[in-house]
Amino acid sequence: MHGLDALLLSHNRLSELPEALGALPALTFLSVTHNCLQTLPTALGALSTLQRLDLSENLLDTLPPEVGDLSSLCELSVASNQLQSLPASLARHSRPLRGLLLTLSQHLPAVGLRSLRLLVLHSNLLTSVPAGLAHLPLLTRLDLRDNQLRDVPPELLSAPFVRLQGNPLGEASPEPPSSPGTLLVLEMPRLFLTSDVDSFPVTPQGCSVTLACGVRLQFPAGATTIPITIGYQLWLPEPGLVPLGPHDSLLSGVLELRPHGVAFQQDVGLWLLFVPPRARRCREVVIRTRTDNNWSDLDTHLEEEAPKRLWAHCQVPHFSWFLVVSRPVSNTCLVPPEGTLLCSSGHPGVKVTFPPGATEEPRQVSMQVVRMASRELRALLGEPETAVSPLLCLSQSGPPSFLRPVTVQLPLPPGVTGLSVDRSRLHLLYLAPPAATWDDITAQVVLELTHLYARFQVTHFSWYWLWYTTKTCVGGLARKAWERLRLHRVNLIALQRRRDPEQVLLQCLPRNKVDATLRRLLERYRGPEPSDTVGMFEGEQFFAAFERGIDVDADRPDCVEGRICFVFYSHLKNVKEVYVTTTLDREAQAVRGQVSFYRGTVPMEVPEEAEAARRRKDADALWMATLPIKLPRLRGSEGQGWGASLSLAPLNLGDAETGFLTQSNLLSVAGRLGPDWPAVALHLGMPYRELQRIRHEFRDDLDGQIRHMLFSWAERQAGQPGAVGLLVQALEQSDRQDVAEEVRAVLELGRRKYQDGIRRTGLASEDPALPGSLPSESPEPGQA
Repeated sequence: MHGLDALLLSHNRLSELPEALGALPALTFLSVTHNCLQTLPTALGALSTLQRLDLSENLLDTLPPEVGDLSSLCELSVASNQLQSLPASLARHSRPLRGLLLTLSQHLPAVGLRSLRLLVLHSNLLTSVPAGLAHLPLLTRLDLRDNQLRDVPPELLSAPFVRLQGNPLGEASPEPPSSPGTLLVLEMPRLFLTSDVDSFPVTPQGCSVTLACGVRLQFPAGATTIPITIGYQLWLPEPGLVPLGPHDSLLSGVLELRPHGVAFQQDVGLWLLFVPPRARRCREVVIRTRTDNNWSDLDTHLEEEAPKRLWAHCQVPHFSWFLVVSRPVSNTCLVPPEGTLLCSSGHPGVKVTFPPGATEEPRQVSMQVVRMASRELRALLGEPETAVSPLLCLSQSGPPSFLRPVTVQLPLPPGVTGLSVDRSRLHLLYLAPPAATWDDITAQVVLELTHLYARFQVTHFSWYWLWYTTKTCVGGLARKAWERLRLHRVNLIALQRRRDPEQVLLQCLPRNKVDATLRRLLERYRGPEPSDTVGMFEGEQFFAAFERGIDVDADRPDCVEGRICFVFYSHLKNVKEVYVTTTLDREAQAVRGQVSFYRGTVPMEVPEEAEAARRRKDADALWMATLPIKLPRLRGSEGQGWGASLSLAPLNLGDAETGFLTQSNLLSVAGRLGPDWPAVALHLGMPYRELQRIRHEFRDDLDGQIRHMLFSWAERQAGQPGAVGLLVQALEQSDRQDVAEEVRAVLELGRRKYQDGIRRTGLASEDPALPGSLPSESPEPGQA
């Protein structure tokens, strides 16, 4: 099998490998994980083309010295074995002396695994490692975690790419080092922060930090020369903060690490936890960072913790904003004046050739390839004979045009060959942003066809697409297909709590997640009421508006002109919980209304009947769906609603310094506490016997328990300073950081409104820098 390039033998019961393995001259990838190997054949060193070797989860106690002969090896994993030592050949000095007059100090060592970039040795029994590993020229990551290392060469200790956690470093001898240059290793401090902590100290000794929001940080020793306090915050993504490409998906919130721009002496390790996307073929996950209002990509590695939990890992030289994005695989290269070749790793048939003289100065070029299933395309367009090539995006830095034409190669559409193609049906389309239309440039270029590929020349970059169809004008079809690639099939949901119909849950989620979500919510909410499938773009902003007698609290931070604002991200939670009221008399009759979802502004005319939501609408339509809302008739003291259990007296909770909360704000807080309410009550200072009394009085009514606890506490705190701060602190101490952040947002909105009102009346100081620019009187209740 002289042409074999990949051999996968994982998850078997192999106890040995044959010597004949070394007779595979084209082998580049060998995986023998999860077997019973105790030794390796010496012929392994003959695999001169091998680039990736994975021997993890075996019983190896030694590696043969011939492993050092794998000169093309880029990745080597021997994790979870029984290795006690490593052969010196991994980093042996093999460059010969050139003459007798060349002294030893002039002899520059050459390494064995000169192409090695990744070396994974964690979970073994290693007590030492060769010092020459630090001199491997291309090594970017060395994982030595969970071994028995007591003595590590100083060159490796100072290297930023080495991971040493879980080793008994420095315990080999109780005596201190005999000289200042001798290795002295101190145990790196480990911090595990709860959700109520938003900062932590870092000393020159370094530390490992785990945040409650699913973030890990590792500061190596010497990363900072002086003690420094690091602050962090997790922001909700917004369209203005998160720039996404046409086919990108957001996988995390926005993490801010402070202070911004302070450079570290050594790169800091950053791990962000995310749920992997469902479709991962020809897509990559990258961590992006923001510097000077520009987002850029970081070199990202993925580490799997569980089948549905992945860590995205990178090294950062300074702090800013960070997020995790899934996108089509991006291939980049630096184009020199001598020219070069750029190939797609996701689709080998896509290539770009830069001739000599195409540029005077080196420039960075990027390529993305997006696939589309032919079956979905035909179903979408109603065109059974349509076929398309992969969609190609080319971008560059520097001048917009090249000095000489650049040759682009695209695979012909499926089912089409260069020998039988009807050229009248072949169209080369071009899209130049920000235009939303595709132009047919077939007549403007010379298409050179081979049996499998089409080649053409361009002088500047954008999106390119090859279509084969019976249609003479394909621009409209391409635009429809382009939008289908970017659209997500989603459902809009409106559910009402069973025990409190005034609390309405609004959610937008991908269609494949609807059934599981409804099953999980059915015990607490009345419904289900999902809409028909509608289309939504990643990062798109849309609104929910209540109509026909239903009203919503307009003081919410996410409320714009009486509408609840959403931003859709396919892999994040797009959910709101709101309290609705009615302008009609509910003691006389039940009130029927509706919630409608819109893009952009709410039109003047809205659907009269809720059943109209069952009709499919075009993706560009302002109105997307309408779902019914019914508030039952109030029956005074005999009702089961909120009015029957506790009167809603006007509240003035808070003070001018920290802000005010209204009755509606507290209702929103109560609706989100759930089973965590006893912890919040205890942190508010409520005695345990009162909790027992509330539980007995409102048994079998969780919502009633929460509201009674919160409003009885609020009535006692009315008019007292610091009450709102006490509530926020109690929420954080109860690990309800999400609710605490919402309360802070409400307070900030109230303060802004209050200050604007003061300025309009002319009571504020003209100099905003002067303290006391606001009067000392408290605002009226309801400012927030």
